[in-house]
Amino acid sequence: MSIKPAVIVTNFNPRFTGVSATIASVLKVQKNQIQVALIGKALNGCPPPIKKRDAIKLSREKPEGKPFNIWHVRRNSEMQLAIFARDVLRLPIKIVFTSAAQRRHSAWPRLLISKMDAVIATSKEAASFVPNVVATIPHGVDLDRFQPSKNQKENWAKTGMPGEYGIISMGRIRPEKGTDLFVEAMIDALPKLPKATAIIAGATKPKDFSFRKKIEERIKQTGLKERIRFLGEVPSHQMTDLLKGCRLLVALPRYEGFGLTPLEGMACGLPVIASNTGHFKKFLNTEDADKACGKIVPLEDHRKASEEVLNLLSDRKLFDEFSQNALLQVAKNHSAAEEAKAINKVYEKLWNEEKD
Repeated sequence: MSIKPAVIVTNFNPRFTGVSATIASVLKVQKNQIQVALIGKALNGCPPPIKKRDAIKLSREKPEGKPFNIWHVRRNSEMQLAIFARDVLRLPIKIVFTSAAQRRHSAWPRLLISKMDAVIATSKEAASFVPNVVATIPHGVDLDRFQPSKNQKENWAKTGMPGEYGIISMGRIRPEKGTDLFVEAMIDALPKLPKATAIIAGATKPKDFSFRKKIEERIKQTGLKERIRFLGEVPSHQMTDLLKGCRLLVALPRYEGFGLTPLEGMACGLPVIASNTGHFKKFLNTEDADKACGKIVPLEDHRKASEEVLNLLSDRKLFDEFSQNALLQVAKNHSAAEEAKAINKVYEKLWNEEKD
């Protein structure tokens, strides 16, 4: 690397998770604005990752024109390495942590977070559970990548799956994500939606194999095996095309810190049916009928979710209103460009405080 980075961004999870998606969307913007390096797992469209030892070596000296390097971390393992680099190796760095959790962290993460130099929260609710919050910055979506379909039916036909459109749920297969609730909602709704296929895009960890098996047995019992599909982990570069073949995104987690996947669907013009958790209610604007992008249902209420799916898909006028509102909402309040801009301001504030 010819020019030393001023910011080092970490991505240690080998899987492409929601956190990985937020890192990627912001880093694609930042790479053209600041000197930034990535360590950990590679991300499409981002600078090629450097090794941890190289990041430590690069951080031994101050970057040109800056009083220190900034390490931006988002996970426990990433905080641990950054703290080791700063406090044990005594490197001239400061650590920024992004927190999305809307609940009290367990003891170990709380200890790690207490050692951060600055914390960015993704919502006011998340900010209430962590110390040293310097900014509240909601996640954004890569609007160059996530765009509405010009021909939804054609996009769906390319998937090779039955029907004319998809109803999609995105996220890892586990109880917390409400995969079973989505399936129950689809078991109720699909008999009344002959042109629809329900799809679940997300990986399953070994500890959740039995959970998935129970769901698959339930689907088999209903005779809907061909119309409720597990796709596994969909590569990020294929997700956009998949969303463009769908008409609706349904997110029914039992708990969510922020919840990026509905925003990705909204950027493609999909209305959203979501459970009352995370940041869903705010970015769906459900309390403003003129700006609403979907519907919120009570936690664990798959019947209400099914009812809202049927209502929305049978009301073309309402569907089109929600779809248009979704596009406007993401463009105005949840673009990756705006998120990157706000994060860069946090970095500049830290550097300027040191100079003062």
